[in-house]
Amino acid sequence: MFTNFWPNLAKVWGRYWGLFLEGAGLTLLLSFITVLFGTVLGSLLALARRSRLKVISVPASGYVEVIRGTPLLLQLYLITFLLPEVLPMLNLSKFASVTVALVLNSAAYVCEIVRAGIQAVDPGQAEAARTLGLNARQTMTRIVLPQAVKNILPALGNEFVTVIKETSLASTFFVGDLMTVYKTAQGATFTVIEPFLIVGVIYFVLTFSLSKLINAFERRLKASD
Repeated sequence: MFTNFWPNLAKVWGRYWGLFLEGAGLTLLLSFITVLFGTVLGSLLALARRSRLKVISVPASGYVEVIRGTPLLLQLYLITFLLPEVLPMLNLSKFASVTVALVLNSAAYVCEIVRAGIQAVDPGQAEAARTLGLNARQTMTRIVLPQAVKNILPALGNEFVTVIKETSLASTFFVGDLMTVYKTAQGATFTVIEPFLIVGVIYFVLTFSLSKLINAFERRLKASD
């Protein structure tokens, strides 16, 4: 079984290395879009959850609980197949549908990250700002959020690493990510382990490199404190 392992590995890489790199690029693009828009939506959700108005905080809390309580794969299926039926005028591509599902999923987790970052800010600073005449919006935007952002940046970096791995589920819909390339190479060469190993190494390189960048950034933040 292992006598042809290295020759097969070299053959798969030599034939499909371009596709593997293209899949890695698309995986990074999908992850970047997910984290970017997930952060924006998650931040809005975090502020909504902290609202004193039940009509705002309750739906936001319910959304977060539903998303965190259901599998990502189920959400991908619902967005990809159900959304076009409910809103046919959107006419989303598979890539767009998968991206929407990943963003909606990531937003729920980012919401909790942002909310924790806001709660980590000393409440006394908000009280001091109010005594100086700042209203609630000014206190949040000028005092609380700038400090919260510094607290949550490392956690957002870790969310990026997690999303890179979660994009592997997008291969269910053949959107061109790394796992889609694996299926293509596996079907064309009738090999399983070799393309799987190549994809695994690429995922590791991506996540390991990003983790090291995040660690270096965390050390820089601590040094600046």
